[in-house]
Formats: sequence, C-alpha cells, structure tokens
Amino acid sequence: MEKITESKLNPEKELKRNLCVHHEEKLLLFCKEDRKVICWLCERSQEHHGHHTFPAEEVVKECQEKLQAALERLRKEQQKAEKLEADIREERTSWKFQIQTERQRIWTEFDQLRNILDSEEQRELQELEGEEKRILDSLAEAEAELAQQNQLVKELISDLEHRRKWSTVDLLQDMSGIMKWSEIWTLKKPKTVSKRLKSVFHAPDLSTMLRTYRELTRVQCYWVDITLNPINLNLSLVLSEDQRKVLSVPIWPVKCTNYGILGSQYFSSGKHYWEIDVSQKTAWILGVYCRTRFRNIKFGVRQGTVHQNVYSRYRPQCGYWVIGLQNKFEYKAFEESSTSHPRVLTISMAVPPHRVGVFLDYDAGIVSFFNVTNHGSLIYKFSKCCFSHTAYPYFNPWNCPGPIILCPPCS
Repeated sequence: MEKITESKLNPEKELKRNLCVHHEEKLLLFCKEDRKVICWLCERSQEHHGHHTFPAEEVVKECQEKLQAALERLRKEQQKAEKLEADIREERTSWKFQIQTERQRIWTEFDQLRNILDSEEQRELQELEGEEKRILDSLAEAEAELAQQNQLVKELISDLEHRRKWSTVDLLQDMSGIMKWSEIWTLKKPKTVSKRLKSVFHAPDLSTMLRTYRELTRVQCYWVDITLNPINLNLSLVLSEDQRKVLSVPIWPVKCTNYGILGSQYFSSGKHYWEIDVSQKTAWILGVYCRTRFRNIKFGVRQGTVHQNVYSRYRPQCGYWVIGLQNKFEYKAFEESSTSHPRVLTISMAVPPHRVGVFLDYDAGIVSFFNVTNHGSLIYKFSKCCFSHTAYPYFNPWNCPGPIILCPPCS
C-alpha cells in the first residue's frame, strides 16, 4: 500500500519503473515461475522459455484482492486482539477490586476478632477484679472482727490481772460476773475464704479453631446445588415444591422404617460438598449412597413384627456411608462389620449440629461430615471408600417431626 501511494506521488519515477531494464519495453507480463514482471521480449527469451506468463493487470487485480482480503482479516484479528486486551485489562481491574475487597474483609474480620478478644479480656479482668474485691473485703471484715475480739480479750486479761492485786475481801465481794464471762469467752473464728479462685480463665485454642474453619472453607469451594429426587418417593414423605425440604408424615397403618430419599444429582468423579439444616430434627441419617453388588436388606416392617435392628442396612458393605442422630442426643456412625449388623460408633459432640456439611471426594474414596454450627469441626470421616457405581447424596428424615432442609450454595 505504501508503494502504491509512493507511485501516485512520483509519476515520472513510476514511469521508469514500468520499463524493462533490458529492452526498455513496457512491463506488461508476469512470469509465474520467476515471479517477475517482464516485457514481451523477455517472454520470448531463453530465460523465460516454457514459463507461464499472464497479463500484469490481471495478476495485479488478483494481488490487490488478496491484499484487501488479508487486510480485512488482519484488521479483524487486530480488533480481536484489542478486545482481548481490553477484556484482560477489565479482568485485571475486576481481580484487583475482588482481591482488595477480600483483603478489606479479612482486615475487618480480624479487627472484629481483636475487638472481641479485647472485650473478652476486659470482661475477664473485670470479673477477676470483682472477685478480688469480694475476697479482700471479706478478709478485711474478718481482720476487723479479729482485731475487735483481740482488743476485747486484751481488756479482759488486763482486768483479770488487775483483780489479782485486790484484797481477799474485795475479790470475794466482786459480783460483776467478769470471772464467769472470762471462763466462757471463746474466740469466734471468721468465715473461711477459699484459697482458690472461683473460675480460672482458659483461652480457647484459636489456632485449632481457625485451622478447622479453614478446612471447612476449603471443602465449601466444592459446594454443589443439591435437590431431592421425587422418583420412588416413600408415601410417608412430603416433598416441598422446590425439592429442598422433606418431611416425614406417618399416616399409613403399615409402619415403615425406610424413610430414605436420594438427591437428584449423582457423582462418578471429583469433589462435591453440600449442607443440610437439621435444626428442627430429633433423629436423622445423612451421608452418601452407592449401589453395591451386595444385596441390600429390605425394610417394610408391618405391625405385629419386630425387626432386630432397623439400622442393619446402614453400613459401607451395603453402599451406605452415613452418620445419624437417635433419641435427640445420641450421634452415631455406622461402620463396616463382619456380622450382619453394622458396627455402631458413638460420636461425642461438644456442640449439637444444627447444620451438617457433607464432603465427598469420589476419587480419593473419602466421605467427611462437618459440624458447621461449631466452626466446621469434623464430626466423622470415612476413608478408603470403594465406590463401584455412581454415588448419590442420601437423606433420611426418620419418623420424627421437623423437616430436613437442603441449603443452597453459600447460604
């Protein structure tokens, strides 16, 4: 394009360029093999014998069309590059803002933690000062009472010593009763004060709490939106319209102990996390179900029959990696056993979980349960799980009032 512009500005120079340097004839032909512009005499020379030649105007037109197409394509590529560059700048600005927002949030959170610690420190110190005042006041009162008694006994001793110098007649005629009082007087001991403080402050293990919470936030990165599967729903279960809440309503004369329901989502690889609100429940079973080759025990207990153990199905051999709550306060984990019944482990819970997090690492064979209510402390962990098929979230509201509620991500 620059050469074309230059030729328009310098016509005389361009005229000379259009003549053959060997024959001074106009350059009207184009040799395809040598890719040169030649004159008609050059075409007949031995140098270009047998070569394919074309009128230069046709070749120029074709070249200009190719140039134009190349220009248009490159301009489009330039526009794409500029757009991508602008997108990257915008993304960088967005990331900077996001990082700064998170940095500010971290500062704010830790400032609040420091304020809480400072407030708790002041409260503990005030309680200690109050206890110090009570103890010292009590000791001061006891000291004053002892000083008063000491003064009284000193006066009695002085009076008795003075009477020892009296005459026999005066001593016998003394009817003041001081002798009798001196004989019965005894020291009144003050109330004893405990040598130990009522309460000794013990700082919580914040590093462990933060580490535990960090583990929870790590698995929460894999939070998936789980809904309940209405297919094959037990007739004693009521499912909400958004398929996030399930409630057991035993209305049938046939007593059934299988209140289980699966999630609509299923997994055959990767890491996945979900949370369940069980704050209104007094019994539940939660975890992961995966169909196994082992024939599952069927439950449909009718009135008049007694099953030895309604929890027999809940073990890894039958495809269940679950924990549960029984009788309001008994938390259990159902492990593998060599017998027909699971090995039921009692779980100690410092804070009853109102919200339980379930983490599935399918490839690593891990199912973990977290007490979200207690800073994300680990409730129980199944390791070396053998998932032979797709794994499903499993929920069992059991036959007690109150719903199980699936929490949406980051709620």
